[in-house]
Amino acid sequence: MMFGIKKINDDSIFQFNEICLLNSNSLEQDLFEEEFIDLIVTSPPYNVGIEYNSNDDELNYDAYLDFSKKWMSNCYKWSKTQARFCLNIPLDKNKGGNRSVGADLTLIAQEIGWKYKSTIIWNEGNISRRTAWGSWKSASAPVVIAPVELIVVLYKDEWKKTNGSKISDITGEEFKVWTQGVWTFNGESKKRIGHPAPFPKDLPYRCIRLFSYVGDSVFDPFAGSSTTLIVANNCNRKAVGVELDEEYFQLSKNRIISEIGTLI
Repeated sequence: MMFGIKKINDDSIFQFNEICLLNSNSLEQDLFEEEFIDLIVTSPPYNVGIEYNSNDDELNYDAYLDFSKKWMSNCYKWSKTQARFCLNIPLDKNKGGNRSVGADLTLIAQEIGWKYKSTIIWNEGNISRRTAWGSWKSASAPVVIAPVELIVVLYKDEWKKTNGSKISDITGEEFKVWTQGVWTFNGESKKRIGHPAPFPKDLPYRCIRLFSYVGDSVFDPFAGSSTTLIVANNCNRKAVGVELDEEYFQLSKNRIISEIGTLI
């Protein structure tokens, strides 16, 4: 399960079961030399000042948009014709200036060639992070903060899936609930996982079982603690991920070995 990987040494590749994790950079255009992706499930850096080991999360906004265009263009290049793309991003942000992140990244994705299908609202049900109200009880300058994130659903050329095993493993009840565009589940603990920005297994679990067939290839260009890869493997999909940071790469290796076979 090597998918034409280029320019990488053996120490930077970890393979276990149906998982292939690379210690590399998704900005490298020639990292893969063939189209292999059926589904992308990822949560890229939000550019909100998170202290990653190897990524600058405080770029100026234009630089952040340029960074986003580069990695999404690479993903487009590596994706099959009927590939789907579940992009977990913030609705907006106010640190360093108010920015419509969700709208801006969705527009960039479409400029690259990704086609828009829909947006799922992830309701984290978490308002404990609230620290700023603006003008308290006044119309002077109130601050509105929505405790939600987006999962933007995109696709490459064709939405209808005619390739792959054509075996779906989603139940009727799950299909009814998950096709309603508001998903409610809690976030993940940074302390428990050991990564500064993990997402919960619920997120890739739903995306993978709703938008891919058994045996499909699932890709995460920002593997982090490899939640997407673990869930994909445990849902009987092939999983490929790229992680820039050496420490998170090692963390992922240990986590993959220990959590194979545990879904949620």
